[in-house]
Amino acid sequence: MSQLCVLQAGQPMDIERAIIRSAQAFEQHELVFGHGTSEAMSEASWLVLHALGLSPLEAPDYAQLLTDHEINNCNELIVRRINERVPAAYITGTAWFAGLSFRADKRALVPRSPLAEFILDDFFDLINPSNVSAVLDLCTGGGCIAIACATQLAHAKVDASDLSTDALSLAKENVSDHQLQQRVQLIESSLFENINNSYDLIISNPPYVDAQDISDMGEEFEHEPLMGLAAGADGLDLVRVMLDQACDYLNEGGLLVVEVGNSAQALEDAYPDVPFLWLEFANGGTGIFALTRTELTEHAEHIKAGLPV
Repeated sequence: MSQLCVLQAGQPMDIERAIIRSAQAFEQHELVFGHGTSEAMSEASWLVLHALGLSPLEAPDYAQLLTDHEINNCNELIVRRINERVPAAYITGTAWFAGLSFRADKRALVPRSPLAEFILDDFFDLINPSNVSAVLDLCTGGGCIAIACATQLAHAKVDASDLSTDALSLAKENVSDHQLQQRVQLIESSLFENINNSYDLIISNPPYVDAQDISDMGEEFEHEPLMGLAAGADGLDLVRVMLDQACDYLNEGGLLVVEVGNSAQALEDAYPDVPFLWLEFANGGTGIFALTRTELTEHAEHIKAGLPV
């Protein structure tokens, strides 16, 4: 079998053409997206610009002609993306969340949550940012949500917990990169097990993928840690515990915000009497709910009833 070559050196090629050819190859090979991009052109642009040492957050001179060396560099990344089905963030080692750059590798999921918009847009006025002095990011992974919260809330202390020591090691590097060691504390914990403080905001993008969706996922997702994705038959194994215990760790007026993705309907079915507020996002994304401490307390009986026997 001949070696795959998408971008051929020795022929005139500008940045625009390199991106278009790469995107066409991605579509031809039926890649799966969803790790920071949603379609072939964006993914191709990310990898080509990275190979050229350019930021995908800034528009390049698309008419710039590439040297043979640059074409070969681009081709290497594009071919790896096709052959290995590795998410682009793991190839580049970088991902973006809430306008910030983060290290990304197989120690934690690639950041891609709509919660970035929630954080940047003053928490959708569901809670007054000036009243938020303590935040808990449960299941922090690489630390992106915690760091974004700390950046947006310059006066707040943020605890970031995760059960995975690998994820926490990546989070530590990201916290250091953003010079937030004094305000972001990393805690090894299974949900609330090792949490000893109380908070104005508890925010989480936990594992929430149900068993059926896990079996249907594309190869790209197999490069991510399974423990960051899988959450039982209906995707709610961790969320049930959060609902049951969060009020014990929220201050008066506190807010719980949790992403459950495609498991939103299962959550509604399991807790029909709980008044979930489903957030709406201008930039796309669904499956994120908010509940106040008061609501959690008032519906504690219904929440208890939803716990597995």
